[in-house]
Amino acid sequence: MAQYFTHHQQSVGTGDTVRVHQEIEESGKTRVQVFEGIVIAIKNAGRGQTFTVRRTAVGGVGVERILPVHLPSIKQVEVLRKGKVRRAKLYYLRDRVGKAATRIKEQAAGKRAKPANGAKKTDESSAKSSAKNKPAKSPTKAAAAKH
Repeated sequence: MAQYFTHHQQSVGTGDTVRVHQEIEESGKTRVQVFEGIVIAIKNAGRGQTFTVRRTAVGGVGVERILPVHLPSIKQVEVLRKGKVRRAKLYYLRDRVGKAATRIKEQAAGKRAKPANGAKKTDESSAKSSAKNKPAKSPTKAAAAKH
């Protein structure tokens, strides 16, 4: 199951609060429609990948939109808040009402970025840490016999 996707170098994950800017053509004119909500699901991978955004409209009615990630009319996906969730699908939010429907812990800055593989310590720091961990050398029997 997909936990996140990338749209124009912007990483978007499940639980994030996003603002989707979509270009719509009405009566010969184009305009940008904005839809803001929580990403509750990311499905599939590759060209057919979709994500579901849910928000609560007027009167407490939940509105969901399922959008393909690679839809040409999507001009921008802004991440307003990074959410910290432990599920790939947040369908349980459909049953929640009011503020409980939008209550998701915020992720600390920089948590989603993974460190590069093979990252090594510098020589100085590894020498200091190895010196701390080694016990002090005791004189050997040969050195003690010389005295």
